[in-house]
Amino acid sequence: MKLSIERGTLLKAVAQAQSVVERRNTIPILANVLIEAEGDTVSFRATDLDIEVVDKAAAKVERAGSTTVSAVTLHEIVRKLSDGALVSLSDDGASGRLVVEAGRSNFALATLPREDFPVMATSEYSSNFTCPAKVLRRLFDKSKFAISTEETRYYLNGVYMHVADEGGNLTLRCVATDGHRLARIDADLPVNAEGMPGVIVPRKTVGEMRKLLEDDDAEIAVSVSETKVRFATPTITLTSKVIDGTFPDYSRVIPKGNTRRMEVDAGDFAKAVDRVATVSSERSRAVKMQMDEDRLILSVNAPDSGNAEEELVVAYSDEKLEIGFNAKYLLEIASQVDRENAVFLFNSSGDPTLMQEGNDPTAVYVVMPMRV
Repeated sequence: MKLSIERGTLLKAVAQAQSVVERRNTIPILANVLIEAEGDTVSFRATDLDIEVVDKAAAKVERAGSTTVSAVTLHEIVRKLSDGALVSLSDDGASGRLVVEAGRSNFALATLPREDFPVMATSEYSSNFTCPAKVLRRLFDKSKFAISTEETRYYLNGVYMHVADEGGNLTLRCVATDGHRLARIDADLPVNAEGMPGVIVPRKTVGEMRKLLEDDDAEIAVSVSETKVRFATPTITLTSKVIDGTFPDYSRVIPKGNTRRMEVDAGDFAKAVDRVATVSSERSRAVKMQMDEDRLILSVNAPDSGNAEEELVVAYSDEKLEIGFNAKYLLEIASQVDRENAVFLFNSSGDPTLMQEGNDPTAVYVVMPMRV
């Protein structure tokens, strides 16, 4: 194998591959990236056995071939090369070394046989459709903060992507929850997505997928089966196993009868919560909200470190209410608001609270209160 490729192009492809590789693993080949050169393209494939990413790039291929080399080492080398450099990769197959050359720099990296590299089994996808990158980005970005990190409830360690029926109107929906807060985000259902099986996309896949969604104009090809999900652009294909489990009936925890409405500037609210939470105890992170006629008082009382209070002007015309929340949860929910105002809907100090972005019903958040 022998090829030459522009440093920036190579860095982008290798960066995507090396981020999938697990730093600590007992199978040496899983630390490697599979490089395959043919025609005028070179592909970089990496896997951790649950996720596989293939990144294709244009290159001048003098001799077709393939090899595997440490993904992290190759990425570090390419990252440290000067901008605009032309990088040559060559492997004669016999020496067990991949030679990387750029200008006066020369590296010889140990390789492993490409036959040992595990390729993810192909899957029959029952549903195939395309979706704009910015739509998918909104669905996953706004829901991923609520993914659970609790390993025992593994079925909550991802985002549940499925088709939902809202009063006869089908939508593409992403939901995540950890039992303390919940995010439910809707988008128009793409053409041909009607029969898509509901799948739980793992946390790591959600993070890796984000790199495919940077370009607003890109169309992402989405393929879904009961066991796998695949997201692809013309140059990058990300395939992942889905979490084998049943996502709970989240609709039961979304309150329907919350009538006490408070509207507040989302940016001002987030900054005020952040300020008063500075003195909250690390363990509880509790912030108390007291609402009265068009007025919100945020307060923290931490016997060990002190207390804090801040007042905000809000739109609230219901009876007086006091309710406590974990400051971190409030901040995370407030930071999802793209519009100017956040609308909170309360029932009582012991019931879940609903938050929406203005009057937009396609993004709904639920947060459980705590005693303060």
